[in-house]
Amino acid sequence: MILSYIIKRLLSALPVLLAVSTIVFFLIHAIPGDPVDLIVGEHALAVDRAELAHELHLDEPVITQYGKFLGGLATGDWGKSIYDRQPVLKHIAQRFGATFILAVCAMFIAVAISIPIGIVAAVKKGSFWDQAAMFFALLGISIPNFWLGPVLILVFSVELGILPISGRDSLVSLILPSITLGAALAAMLSRLTRSSMIEEIKRDYVITARAKGLSEKSVIFKHALRNALNPVITIVGLQVGALLAGTVITEKIFNWPGVGMLLLDSISRRDYPLVQGCILVISFAYVLVNTVTDCMYRVADPRVKL
Repeated sequence: MILSYIIKRLLSALPVLLAVSTIVFFLIHAIPGDPVDLIVGEHALAVDRAELAHELHLDEPVITQYGKFLGGLATGDWGKSIYDRQPVLKHIAQRFGATFILAVCAMFIAVAISIPIGIVAAVKKGSFWDQAAMFFALLGISIPNFWLGPVLILVFSVELGILPISGRDSLVSLILPSITLGAALAAMLSRLTRSSMIEEIKRDYVITARAKGLSEKSVIFKHALRNALNPVITIVGLQVGALLAGTVITEKIFNWPGVGMLLLDSISRRDYPLVQGCILVISFAYVLVNTVTDCMYRVADPRVKL
């Protein structure tokens, strides 16, 4: 039964991937202006323009281009970069690891911060600690990462000089971009943990555990927390894809050599095949991570229906 659900869920993701690919293709082609003019310039020779248009298949009907595009996706031929003539997938493969590491570290920081804060806020409901935790959550959700990143650089790199400004020279270089990327998620998870814990603390099995004389620590961590974390784990899995998609701005701020930085560089160079490839990879990662999370949630809880 579980294997059948997983297969059906994975198959149901295929139309989504096809839809994403179609939208990306037609959006790239809907950009105003002639890509050939943007690449070689308006004053280029006609023979150079015709050669580039033929190489990019721009001299063919859009439907034909779309068919070749889908065929290339299926066979792993995503085209070549106009800038250096290297395969698009090669460029992305060189950068995807950095983006994945950044997203995982941001997720780790978010979970490490949010779970304890949410527990304390729920246990101390209505107290100063609860209000302080909710203020932190509101602050984290309200502050955009394009503002938080420069502020962290000014404080910890420029003023204090204890952390590097940018690059990927060491593990220490991960701290500031990970905090920048994970702050909003930490705020959201802390609110979710608090509300979930408050709901579980009111349930009969918790009251029964307390009536049996169990310590408050045991009641909270061994009973209430285990059940309260189920929705939190689900959201964490679903947000991995969102983090992968949200690294673009953070990578630019900290000059992090990931897919997001590659995307922005490709846009500035008018490297359309590479732009298209980066958007597709980010979109595919988002869809696939969400699909895998749904499958794992079904494995963890057989009550979930397709």
